[in-house]
Amino acid sequence: MSANDPAGEAVVPLDPAWPKMSLAEATALLTAPGARFEMETVEIRGVPTRVWKNAPSDLGALLDLSRTHGERPFTILDDERVSYEANWRATATLAHALKAMGVAKGDRVAFAMRNLPEWPMVFFAITTLGAIAVPLNAWWTGAELSYGIADSGAKIVIVDGERYVRLREHRGELPLVEQWIVARGDGEAGTLALETLAGAPPSWSALADTDRPRADIDSDDAATIFYTSGTTGQPKGALGTHRNLMSNILSGGFSAARSFLRRGEPVPEPQPRTTLTVIPMFHVTACSASLMGAMAAGHTTIFMRKWDAVEAMEIIEREKVNVTGGVPTIAWQLIEHPDRAKYDLSSLEAIAYGGAPSAPELVKRIYEEFGALPGNGWGMTETMATVTSHSSEDYLNRPTSAGPPVAVADLEIRADDGVTVLPTGSVGELWARGPMIVKGYWNKAQATAETFVDGWVRTGDLARLDAEGFLYIVDRAKDMVLRGGENIYSSEVENALYEHPAVTDCAIVGIPHRTLGEEPAAVVHLAPGMNATEAELQDWVRARLAAFKVPVAIRFVADTLPRNANGKILKKDLKTLFADREAAAA
Repeated sequence: MSANDPAGEAVVPLDPAWPKMSLAEATALLTAPGARFEMETVEIRGVPTRVWKNAPSDLGALLDLSRTHGERPFTILDDERVSYEANWRATATLAHALKAMGVAKGDRVAFAMRNLPEWPMVFFAITTLGAIAVPLNAWWTGAELSYGIADSGAKIVIVDGERYVRLREHRGELPLVEQWIVARGDGEAGTLALETLAGAPPSWSALADTDRPRADIDSDDAATIFYTSGTTGQPKGALGTHRNLMSNILSGGFSAARSFLRRGEPVPEPQPRTTLTVIPMFHVTACSASLMGAMAAGHTTIFMRKWDAVEAMEIIEREKVNVTGGVPTIAWQLIEHPDRAKYDLSSLEAIAYGGAPSAPELVKRIYEEFGALPGNGWGMTETMATVTSHSSEDYLNRPTSAGPPVAVADLEIRADDGVTVLPTGSVGELWARGPMIVKGYWNKAQATAETFVDGWVRTGDLARLDAEGFLYIVDRAKDMVLRGGENIYSSEVENALYEHPAVTDCAIVGIPHRTLGEEPAAVVHLAPGMNATEAELQDWVRARLAAFKVPVAIRFVADTLPRNANGKILKKDLKTLFADREAAAA
């Protein structure tokens, strides 16, 4: 194999002289003493850990830094344009109001809303007080939202009008909630309008210039609870810290700088960019991996009320968007839309995504048809997003990889015993370590002890590392379907199906989808003498779980499902029942 094709899978011809610098050489240069990405070792929960020396100390420090961008647009939604200065004033105003309600360090404040200018404002108002922000999945049903609120012990709940309607009938289940605050609502009884506390986004720039409340915050204090379902039981809340979130700022910058050095170009000073963000802010990808760096660099973040390819192309043309993506679905729809040629998309510099498998063909077409550089990476809720980053020529050269780890992260492939480190190229369970690893699971000591060990997180992903340290995710040991970036845990859907009186045996499997990566499908065995149709069971699940979790297809079998000696259903054997759909997706 040639030097520029160590993996033997490049999707486009690359400069024969590439790379001009090895990963090790680039890392050494970027992390040298006095450099922007200098590292130091600190003790985190008793474990010596490499960290970014120049990362902001906490979310309040980042908020203050963001104010230096002044009148530059921070967020755009339709005709609502909020500057960095206006966002700072609104955030400080809401923080004072929450403090007056008794919100203090360590208190939990849950919130759920679509991607609105209010989302980052609420997030920072909570965390700059030293309180713990609990961003809930806005796609969840009322029952699912209620669980997150109750489990976190939130004393204040902030939602938009749509989420409040879902939660209204569950208020009686949540006696610990002291105040319900609704944004863009209809003046619901027993609630407080967010606009009465901080105004509506168009009025934020006229708010008083008052300093924000200050709190004594350590970098390793808790800042967030992001919920990530387990393969059994209820969702688990990953308890993140200020350092977790701040690490993403330098990790993103380091990865970009490394690409320049690999190309043989000097690393430029950071420049503000315009990003079209179409993935939900309640994901760590959008909140931690994207928003943190945007606020540090002064990027403009554009929201959409709902993804629509034509509207996205209109926005890209009008606002001269530089970066978009989120999940492969977005890139595919832009590439394949019949009206693409009608829009000027030449401002696009990068289309990045994660959270779902992507085909090498997509990597190639992004580069050839948009002239943009593709990007992806690997992370999880338990790592507060970025652990590996993959972009530019490295991604074109290794399109099936998730990239190498950032300089402060370590990866190991371990055997089933969770101790033995396997040789290079071996497939085993992926373990990750670094300052981005969360503290553990909220109020779940046993699950925390099983997953977080001496600074490492055992990911449940089956993976391998090549000789240069590039990560390849082979499969997911956890029983999960990944649909367009959304985790669908099989047991949750299976439990919903089991509630149906006619269902005695069932299993959820993931079947390929060209743009979403995977979709959930079900195999069901009915009780003797009982009947149920595919549509009936789909409606049954839809009434109990978020819409994206509903099986797209259901196959009925006459016998109980095949199991191994331990009683585990052999799901690989079941996927053949969906061969027709797999063929259509190929």
